[in-house]
Amino acid sequence: MDEVAAAIADPVRREIMELLLGARRTAGEIAGHFTISRPAVSRHLRVLRESGLVRDELVGRERFYMLDTGPLAALTEWLARFEQQQTAWAHHLDALETEVYRTRRERRSGDQDATRENTA
Repeated sequence: MDEVAAAIADPVRREIMELLLGARRTAGEIAGHFTISRPAVSRHLRVLRESGLVRDELVGRERFYMLDTGPLAALTEWLARFEQQQTAWAHHLDALETEVYRTRRERRSGDQDATRENTA
């Protein structure tokens, strides 16, 4: 999981992953999307390959790169634990808000009843 987290920490690598989402591309196609040098793009691709997020396939004389989201599963599960905690707090806060509105409504209703009794 640490290797995957380190790989996606870089914005260029995240953008490469987005380029590969649903498409396979050559290193040249990928490099064409960036202002950095081709060797720099190759280093980013190597990091993504070593983390398991990108696979490559040699077709004739061209090497195609494809995204493999499998290694993201462990990181996603770990992050989901924090989301569940946040969701639990949101539920408690929603219940508190509902109780506050109910109490206000009851007070207003009680105040109106008291006003009617005093004017009658």
